[in-house]
Amino acid sequence: MSRSELQSLLKSAEYDFERRFDERWALEWMQENCHKSFVFCGLYAAFVFAGQRVMRERPKLSLRRPLMLWSLSLAVFSLVGAMRTGFYMLLMIRTSGFKDSVCDNAFYNAPVTKLWAFAFTLSKAPELGDTVFIVLRKQRLIFLHWYHHITVLLYSWFSYRDQVAGGGWFMTMNYTVHAFMYSYYTAKAAGVRVPRPCAMMITAAQILQMAMGLTVLGLVYGWRDRERCQTSMENISWGSLMYLSYLVLFALFFYDTYLKGPPKARGSKSE
Repeated sequence: MSRSELQSLLKSAEYDFERRFDERWALEWMQENCHKSFVFCGLYAAFVFAGQRVMRERPKLSLRRPLMLWSLSLAVFSLVGAMRTGFYMLLMIRTSGFKDSVCDNAFYNAPVTKLWAFAFTLSKAPELGDTVFIVLRKQRLIFLHWYHHITVLLYSWFSYRDQVAGGGWFMTMNYTVHAFMYSYYTAKAAGVRVPRPCAMMITAAQILQMAMGLTVLGLVYGWRDRERCQTSMENISWGSLMYLSYLVLFALFFYDTYLKGPPKARGSKSE
């Protein structure tokens, strides 16, 4: 199938609100405002440490219903995003092959995915709100949680700005894992007793996501060129360091949480 035929097929699958989205405006906005990701991360880091200090002498808040609604909204958003970006990626693999799905730079402005690529990138800022609930409810806040939030926000914003290869895989995987993860958090906040293996499978999926992220970056490095696999060594280097650190930290989290230690010491949001 040619690129024009693929575009026609994608356009026929577009919803009207997706079609109306202006991807050129989105790219211009990101190019002008990408530096603000550092402001978000700085304010977030200040809250992480100052918030815990303030709450140290205060009673914890329940916030069960707001947490349930918050998690539910992110679960629905992630599920829809996974379905739309997953549709595009499966179509790319079937019609153009795995290599083109990895090297594809059109994901950011293609029919069906252009809105969801930008929405994904912006969503990394409001997702910082996860930590607000942990701090106000005086739950255990692990390094992996806030480190992950900061680094993924920075990497996502700069990757969207540069429209790098591999973005389709990164976003689709993250949308998919988050759909399960936030559904799990919704059920927990609603008081549903979720079987322990469900939490284990979600963490295992996160580990698999990090391993796949490293694999995709390795393939992008091997296939990179100016026309069909556009990226930068800076993005590959920072992305590889980020995914490798995630892989190690999530593997350690899995071991500490599920393979050793008393059950009472377990359980905290990891992403």
